[in-house]
Amino acid sequence: MYRVFEALDELVTIVEEARGVPMTASCVVPRGDVLELLDDVRDALPAEIDDAQDVLDKRDDLIHAARKEAGETVAGANAEAERAIADATDEAERILADARARAEQMLADAHDQADRTVAAGQAEYQNLTDRSRAESERMIQAGRDAYDRAIEDGRAEQARLVAQTEVVQAAHAESARIVDEAHAEADRQRADCDAYVDGKLAEFSELLATTLRTVDSGRNHLRSPANLPSSGGRPTLYDYQV
Repeated sequence: MYRVFEALDELVTIVEEARGVPMTASCVVPRGDVLELLDDVRDALPAEIDDAQDVLDKRDDLIHAARKEAGETVAGANAEAERAIADATDEAERILADARARAEQMLADAHDQADRTVAAGQAEYQNLTDRSRAESERMIQAGRDAYDRAIEDGRAEQARLVAQTEVVQAAHAESARIVDEAHAEADRQRADCDAYVDGKLAEFSELLATTLRTVDSGRNHLRSPANLPSSGGRPTLYDYQV
């Protein structure tokens, strides 16, 4: 290629230095020198053209190889991305399944705990009711016994006083007083029994209300979004003891 440019430069120099033809834009150049330079250009061009064609062919091969490699790289990247997405999807489904299983287990445990608490409350209520009923019956029976004894004592005293004419009115008054005291004692014991039963029932009512609040709190915690698997945290543990 260098010889081609060198011959062209020499041709330009010959033309520039050639003698001009008067009255025209033509010039006189040495034919032999010009033909010799043209032969040099003609001889040099095929080799240079072949070299240029080789470069072009290599460029096409390189471009084809680069495109093929780029296509393979893109295909590999797409396959890897699809595998990564599939793995991530499987992992997400596994985590979601585990979270659902834990939530269902926690809900089942909460139901079991609530059932045990209600059963215990019912047993305690029954126990308190039985004891209250027994205590009420005992106190009522004691009042009745005291009332019967007071009546018998009053009647005996009345009979004794009736035998004595001078103290008949006093005997009637004492008998009435004893009867009134017996009635008052029976009423007092009945009121004490009612108050005792009412206090025990109030305690059981508070126990049931506390149990229901604990169950509702556990259910609200289970429904809260903070116990979802996407939070990434551990499942919430509930303390049902109050």
